[in-house]
Amino acid sequence: MKISTWNTSLKIRLIGEMLFNLLYWMYFPFITYYFGSALGNNIAGIFMTIPPLIGIIGIIIGGNLADRLGRRAAMLLGTSIRTIMFCIFAISDSYWLNYLAFIGIGLGGTIYGPASDAMVADLVPQEARKQVFVTFMTANNIGAVIGPVLGSFFFFNYLSELLWACTIVMLVYSIIVYVKIDETMPNYSRKRINANSISSGFKEAWNGYGEILSDKVFLLYILGGASAVIAIMQLDLYLSVYIINYVPSQKLFVWNNLSVALDSKEIFAWMLVLNGVLFVFFVLPITKLLKSWTDRNVFILSAILAGGGLFLVGFSTNIWMLFLLTIIFTFGEIVRAPVINNFVSDYAPEHARGKYMGASRLQFTIGRFLAPLTVFLAEWVSPMGIFSIILFFAFMSVILYIKLYKSYERYITRVGRNT
Repeated sequence: MKISTWNTSLKIRLIGEMLFNLLYWMYFPFITYYFGSALGNNIAGIFMTIPPLIGIIGIIIGGNLADRLGRRAAMLLGTSIRTIMFCIFAISDSYWLNYLAFIGIGLGGTIYGPASDAMVADLVPQEARKQVFVTFMTANNIGAVIGPVLGSFFFFNYLSELLWACTIVMLVYSIIVYVKIDETMPNYSRKRINANSISSGFKEAWNGYGEILSDKVFLLYILGGASAVIAIMQLDLYLSVYIINYVPSQKLFVWNNLSVALDSKEIFAWMLVLNGVLFVFFVLPITKLLKSWTDRNVFILSAILAGGGLFLVGFSTNIWMLFLLTIIFTFGEIVRAPVINNFVSDYAPEHARGKYMGASRLQFTIGRFLAPLTVFLAEWVSPMGIFSIILFFAFMSVILYIKLYKSYERYITRVGRNT
């Protein structure tokens, strides 16, 4: 499905989200350092575990509002919160207030997300959803590649200007969403947003999510995804500890009398760059290559490549071997990208699509909350022990996905739904 044939709302979102993600990756990789320099690394480390938990509240609110008040209303609320919080961050000199603003930025994003995903499912035919979802992911990852490079300069030299740029971008995007994006929720009827509707919606959503998570098929999907995220997240967590502490400085190449040497920090930085570049350039071709594969087999392949590639890192400190293994575990991340939302968009009832899209994000919340445990355990456990734990979670993901699709096939047979 070519971008030129997309609905206008999707085109606007693609450009807006790509630009915001670029700005996001200009500050996010350095935010722990920012708070750690003022509050202490121990306090900052603990504080960084709180945003994923707050994100659960945003997911509940966002998913419910997307189904009660419409995709556009939920997206507007999310972008408005982020605009206000960026403004507070830009004008405040208090680290504590800035931390609350940082949490608010994340909360706005989790409110926006379920409606954004549900809108894709509303507008795109089932057979084209993988390609559209992966196009959004590719656009987002362009920011993940370029953003940290730009941010390493602007964050430390022009932080206030960077935050004001984020504020202005979010404000303009909010206006465009209000003016240009149409509501896509099936059987939509205009409703007024007020405090009571949000409060009652939250209570209803809390109960609704309890029902969703009691769905054994969907719960297997969440647990399988969380196990996979724990492994995949290690690129930004334990892998940095391992590379910096255990990999020695070494020459990248030698040619005649010319050589280029990299220290451990530079080696890790190049691994990050390689990861981002591979994602941007290969996610669409890989999506087409695996088009005939079932989602079940794609999830299993992803877990094996990601978990196996990371596990093998523990056996080598050679720079070229590390780059090769980066390619392997990055492809594990790439192959799963197109199908993450595909299962939910197929499985979720149309009237509850927003809530299911929101609930599906719990796999990332749980994974991001548990993934840092590898860094915590590294004080007492050897590197091979940590890499073995990572491999364990990857294989747990494989087992859970196998069980998921067996249960899903029985479900389809029982209710007579088409895949």
